[in-house]
Amino acid sequence: MPTGSVKLHSIKKLGQENHSYEDEEPTGSYMTMATSKEDEKAQGKKEQPAIRIGFFQLFRFASCREVLMMVVGGVCAALHGSAQPLMLLVFGLLTDTFIEYDIELNELADDRKECVNNTIQWKQNYSVPLNQIAALNQSGSCGLLDIEYEMTNFAYYYVSIGIAVFLLGYFQISLWVTSAAKQIQIIRKLYFSKVMRMEIGWFDCNSVGELNTRMSDDINKINDAIADQVSIFIQRFTTFVCGFCLGFVKGWKLTLVIVAASPLIGVGTGVMALFVAKLTGMELQAYAKAGAVADEVLSSIRTVAAFGGEKKEVERYDRNLISAQRWGIRKGLIMGFFTGYIWFIIFLCYALAFWYGSTLVVDTEEYTPGTLLQVFFGVLIAAMNLGQASPCLESFASGRGAATIIFETIDREPEIDCFSEAGYKLDKVKGDIEFHNVTFYYPARPDLKILDQLSVAVKSGETTAFVGPSGAGKSTAVQLIQRFYDPKEGMVTLDGHDIRGLNIQWLRSLIGIVEQEPVLFATTIAENIRYGRPGVSTDDIVRAAKEANAYNFIMDLPQKFETLVGEGGGQMSGGQKQRIAIARALVRNPRILLLDMATSALDNESEAVVQEALDKVHMGRTTISIAHRLSTIKNADVIVGFEHGRAVERGKHDELLDRKGVYFTLVTLQSQGDKALNEKAQQMADNEEESEKRSRSRAGSYQASLRASIRQRSRSQLSNLIPESSVPVAGELGLGAKSAVPEEEEEEFVEPAPVARILKYNAPEWPYMLFGSIGAAVNGGVNPVYSLLFSQILATFSISDPVAQRKEIDGICVFFVMVGLTTFFTQMLQGYAFSKSGELLTRRLRRLGFHAMLGQEIGWFDDRRNSPGALTTRLATDASQVQEATGSQIGMIVNSLTNIGVAIIISFYFSWKLTLVILCFLPFIALSGAFQARMLTGFAKQDKQALETAGGISGEALNNIRTIAGLGKEKRFVEMYEAQLEAPYRGAKQKANVYGACYGFAQCIIFMANSASYRFGGYLVRQEGLHFSLVFRVISAIVTSGMALGRASSYTPDYAKAKISAARFFQLLDRVPKISVYSNEGDKWANFGGNIEFIDCKFTYPTRPDIQVLNGLNVSVKPGQTLAFVGSSGCGKSTSVQLLERFYDPDHGRVLIDGHESSRVNVPFLRSKIGIVSQEPILFDCSIAENIKYGDNSRQISMNDVISTAKKAQLHDFVMSLPEKYETNVGAQGSQLSRGQKQRIAIARAIIRDPKILLLDEATSALDTESEKTVQDALDKAREGRTCIVIAHRLSTIQNSDIIAVMSRGFVIEKGTHDQLMALKGAYYKLVTTGAPIS
Repeated sequence: MPTGSVKLHSIKKLGQENHSYEDEEPTGSYMTMATSKEDEKAQGKKEQPAIRIGFFQLFRFASCREVLMMVVGGVCAALHGSAQPLMLLVFGLLTDTFIEYDIELNELADDRKECVNNTIQWKQNYSVPLNQIAALNQSGSCGLLDIEYEMTNFAYYYVSIGIAVFLLGYFQISLWVTSAAKQIQIIRKLYFSKVMRMEIGWFDCNSVGELNTRMSDDINKINDAIADQVSIFIQRFTTFVCGFCLGFVKGWKLTLVIVAASPLIGVGTGVMALFVAKLTGMELQAYAKAGAVADEVLSSIRTVAAFGGEKKEVERYDRNLISAQRWGIRKGLIMGFFTGYIWFIIFLCYALAFWYGSTLVVDTEEYTPGTLLQVFFGVLIAAMNLGQASPCLESFASGRGAATIIFETIDREPEIDCFSEAGYKLDKVKGDIEFHNVTFYYPARPDLKILDQLSVAVKSGETTAFVGPSGAGKSTAVQLIQRFYDPKEGMVTLDGHDIRGLNIQWLRSLIGIVEQEPVLFATTIAENIRYGRPGVSTDDIVRAAKEANAYNFIMDLPQKFETLVGEGGGQMSGGQKQRIAIARALVRNPRILLLDMATSALDNESEAVVQEALDKVHMGRTTISIAHRLSTIKNADVIVGFEHGRAVERGKHDELLDRKGVYFTLVTLQSQGDKALNEKAQQMADNEEESEKRSRSRAGSYQASLRASIRQRSRSQLSNLIPESSVPVAGELGLGAKSAVPEEEEEEFVEPAPVARILKYNAPEWPYMLFGSIGAAVNGGVNPVYSLLFSQILATFSISDPVAQRKEIDGICVFFVMVGLTTFFTQMLQGYAFSKSGELLTRRLRRLGFHAMLGQEIGWFDDRRNSPGALTTRLATDASQVQEATGSQIGMIVNSLTNIGVAIIISFYFSWKLTLVILCFLPFIALSGAFQARMLTGFAKQDKQALETAGGISGEALNNIRTIAGLGKEKRFVEMYEAQLEAPYRGAKQKANVYGACYGFAQCIIFMANSASYRFGGYLVRQEGLHFSLVFRVISAIVTSGMALGRASSYTPDYAKAKISAARFFQLLDRVPKISVYSNEGDKWANFGGNIEFIDCKFTYPTRPDIQVLNGLNVSVKPGQTLAFVGSSGCGKSTSVQLLERFYDPDHGRVLIDGHESSRVNVPFLRSKIGIVSQEPILFDCSIAENIKYGDNSRQISMNDVISTAKKAQLHDFVMSLPEKYETNVGAQGSQLSRGQKQRIAIARAIIRDPKILLLDEATSALDTESEKTVQDALDKAREGRTCIVIAHRLSTIQNSDIIAVMSRGFVIEKGTHDQLMALKGAYYKLVTTGAPIS
C-alpha cells in the first residue's frame, strides 16, 4: 500500500489546482507544464486562452448509443470504485475475528482455566475470590469460534467481490473505449472533409505538416481525454469519496487526526513541484546556451572546418554545459530531499494514527481493532486514489486544448466552398474571360500587393500568352480564373458572368490546367488520367494519351497503362510526368486550357515533344499560356506583358518587339544562348530557394528580378506544394519524396546498446553510484519493515496485560518514527548521488557527441538527417535519455530487488507454507501492478500502425491540394480516407475488449490472492498454532512488494528508449569519418609552396549521386599565380574549391598540392595553409576581435596582430568608429553589420593565418559598387605573394588574373589570359562583349 501513498496525498493539492486551468496557469503545478508549452505556441498569434472548450463539449459527436454506453460504463466505474472500501469492511471483520480467536487462545493457555459449556471458567480445584469469578464469566465465551469456518466465509466474500470487480472493470473500460473509438472516427471524418472543403487561401496560412500532426496527434489527445481515462477517473474519485465516508462513519475521531496531518504532505508536494518546475526551467535555460552554441557551430560547419576551429568549439560547448549540469544536480538533490520529507511525514502519520488509534481501542474501547484498520486504510486508500486521479485531469486538459483547434476548424465555414451546390451552370460556354480592375493580396501575405488594378481580356478560341518577370502576377491571374482565391477588388468574368456566381465544381470542370510541376498521385497511369474526369472510358484515356504524345512511351512500359507512377510521380521523368498531366487535362475535354510554364522544367528534347502535344490541343479552346521560352510564345495569338501586377502591354510578337518594353527585355536576355540560361535559371532557383529557406517567409521569391524569371516562376506556390523544392532534375524530386518516408524507419532500427557500454562511460562516477545504490537498498527495505511493524501492532491488541500492551504500542510507534528518519536521509542520498553521476554522464556524452559530430566529413552534414536542427536535438535529448538508463534506473532496480528480497526473507522466516501459497499469485500481482502503472500513462500509443494508410492518403491530399481542387476531386479523397478509417475503428473495438479484460483481471487478482491466503492462514492458525499476526505479516509483506515490483517493471519503457538513444549515440561515436580531422596521419612538409593541380577530377555530391558536378576537370596553378574560374552556375566552380579544402575527395582523378595527393595530406595541416573568403561570410556570435582571431586557432593571437591584419583588410578605420571598437559584438551570424563590413572581417580572418593559398569564392558579388571597391582593394593587397583562386562573375575582378578558366558542365572549355581568350572569340569573348553578368 504505502508505496503509492507518496504520490498521493501529495498530488492531491496539485489536482485541486488543476481545476483552475480554464482561467489561468497555476503557478506551481508541473502537471500542467506540458500542456502550457503547446498552448504558448497557439497564444503567439492571438492572446486568447488556449482551451476554449468545456469538458463536456468533447462529447458533442456522441450519438444516443454512445451516450448510453458511456453512462453504463460510468455506473460500472462508480461501483468498481466502491469495491476497495467494501473490501476494507470485510478486512476489518476478519481482523476482529482473528484477534478474538487469539484472545481466547491466550486465556486458555492459562492452565488454571478451562472451557465449559462455551464459557471459560476456572478449574474446580482452585479457590478464588468471588469478584474474580464474576469478572471471568463476563469475559469469555469459548469454543463457538470455528476459525476455519469463519475464514471460508471471508474467502467467499473476497472471491465474490473479486468477480464483481472483474466484470465491472471489463465493462467500464470496454464501453468507454468503444464509444470513444466511434466518436474519434466521426471527428476524423468531419475534420478531414472540412479541411478538404477549405479554400486554398486557408492552406497558405496553415502548413501541411501542422495539419497532418493535428490529424494524428491532436485527435489522439482527444481520444485520451474521452476514453478509458474518464472511467478511471470516475472509479478513483468514487474510491476517494467512499474511503473518506467509511473513515468518518466508522471512526470520525481518528479520521480527523489523520486528515489533520495531511496538509504537511500537500505543502511538501506543492513546494517540491514549484522547485522542480523552477529548476527544470533553469536547467533548460542553461542548456539552451550550449544548444545555441552547438546550433551556431553546426550551421556554419564549413567555416569551422576551414579554419580548424573544431577543438576550440568543443571547449566552448563544454564550458556552457557546466551550468546545466549544476542545475541538474541541484534538482536531483531537492527531489531527493522532498521525497524523503514526504516519506518521513507518512511514517509519522502511521505512528500517530496507530498510537492514537490504539488508545481508542485499548483505553476507551470505542473501536475494535478492525475498526482502527478500516478507518486507517480507508483514509489511506482515499488519499492514494485522489493522487492517482490527478494525471487524468492532465489528459483531460490536453484533450480540451487539442479539441479547441480541431473543433474550431470543423465549425469554420470555408470562404469558397467547393462542395456547395449553389451557383449557376451556364448552358453554353463560349470561353471569354475578362479581368476587371482586379486587385489581389495573398491571405498569407496581406502586406504584399500581387495584382494591382489588373484589367485584361482573353477571347474565346484564342491562345493568349502571359509574359513578364517573376512575381508580376501571371500565375496569380491563372489561379483567380480557377477561383482558388477571390479578388479583393474588381471581378473576373466568364462570358460576362462574374465567376463568383457560378457553381464551383462546374466551373473547374471546364478548365484543364497543366502546371510547371505536375502533381501525379501514387497510383497507376490510367488512374491518374482518369482523375481528369470521372467515369471516363478506356478509349478516351488512350485518345487523350495519344493527343498528349504520351501513348508511345506508355506502351513501351512493361505494364503499359497499369504502371504505377510512384509517390508524387517519382518513377517518371519530368517529360513523362508532364505528358501524363497533359493527358489528364485533355481527358476533361476542357473549354479553357491553362498552361502554367508547362514546358519550363524540361530538357530541350522532351520540351519539343511536349510542345508539339500542346500545339495540337490548342485548337478551338481558349488557351492561356504562361511561359518564358520564346519558342513557346512566338506563335500565340495575343501576348500580354505583365509587370508589378498590371498588364502593361499586349499585342503580337513583332508589335511588342518594336515597343521595347517588358517583352523586349525578356527576349533580348534570352537570346544569349539557351544553355547558359538553363543553368543560370537553375542557380537562380537555387539561390532563391536558399534565401527563401533562410527568411522562412515566402516573400523571397517575389523580388521582381527579371533574370530570375527566366525560368523561375513565382515559386511561392510551389514551395507550398513541394517541400524543399529545388529545381528538379528529372527524378530528383521523386527521390526526395521517396527518401522522406524511409527516413523515420532508419531511425528506429538501431540495435539497443549494451548496458555495460553505457556504464563504461559512467565509470569515473562509481563512488556516487555505490552510495546511491546503498541508499536505494535501504529505501527498498522500508516496505517490508512497514509490514513487520503493522502486524506487530495487531499482535499487541491480543495481549491481556494492559501495561505490557501500552509499552509495546509506544515502542512500535517510536520505531515508526525512526524508520521515517532513516528514509529521509537515504532518499536524499539516493537522489543526490544518482543525479550527480547522471548529470556528469550526460555532460560527458554531450561533449563526446559534439566532438564526434565536428569530426565528420562535410558530406555527412549534407544528409538531410544530419541537419543542424536534427543534430542539436540529438545532443539535447539522446544524451539526457541515456542518463535514465544508468542513474535513476539503477536506483529503481536496486530498490525493487531489495524490496522483494527482504519481503521474501521475512515471509519465509515466519511461515514458509503461507509464503509459498502467496508466491503463486506474485507473478500476477506484479503483472497487475505493471499494468496499472501503464494505465496511468494512458492508452494512446496503439493504433499508430492502423492509421498509417489513412495518414498516407491525407498527407497526399493535403500536399497536393491545388491539383485536387483544380481537378475537383476533393470528394473522392474524402471517400478514400473514410474507407481507410474502418479498419482502425474495428481494431479499436477489438482492443477495447482485450483491454477491458486485462484491466478487470489486474484489478481483481489482489482480491483472489487475499481470499486464498487468508483462508489458508486460518487453517494454519487453527491446525499448526501459527500466531495470527504472522498471517498478516506475510501477506502484507508480499502483496506490497508485488505491487512495488509491478511499479518497477513499468519503468522499463524508458529504459528501452534510453538504450536506443545510447545506441544512436554510440553509432555516432563509432562512425569513422571518410576525411578525418582529428587524426595526425598524412603528409606534412616544411616549405609549403602552393602549387595546385587538378588532374581529371570527377565528382558527384554524396546526397545527389545522379548529378555529375565535375566531369574530368584539368587545371593547374603555380605558386603565386592567380587563377580565375568563370562559368555559369552549377558548372562546378565552387565544388573545385571545396575539393581543394578537402571538404570532399574526388570520386575519380586527383588533386595535387606541391605534388602530394590531397587525399594523403594531413587534413588540419592542409587547411591551415588555406584562407577562404566566401560569398556569404559566416561570422560567429562574438566580438569582432574574436571573429578575426578565429582565423588561426593554432596559437594565441595578440591584439597587435589583429589590428595590423584589420588595416590590411581596410577594416581598421571602420572598427575604430564603433563605440566598443574591437569588442563590438557582431550579432548572430554577423547580423549587426552590413555585407561589406562582414566581408572585410572575413578577409581579415583569412589573412591572419597567413595562408599560402587564398580562395575567393565570389567574394565581392554581394556588394554594392562602393563597398565592392573597398573590399576589392583589400583583396588585391591580400593576394600579393600567394597562390590565389578566384571565382567571380564581374569581369572587373577577373581581368588581371594570370589564368582564366572558363568552365561548363564540370570541365574547363577554354583557358588562358584575358587577351588570349578575347582573341579566341569563344565563350569568354561572348560573355565579355554582351556585357552580361557571367553566370
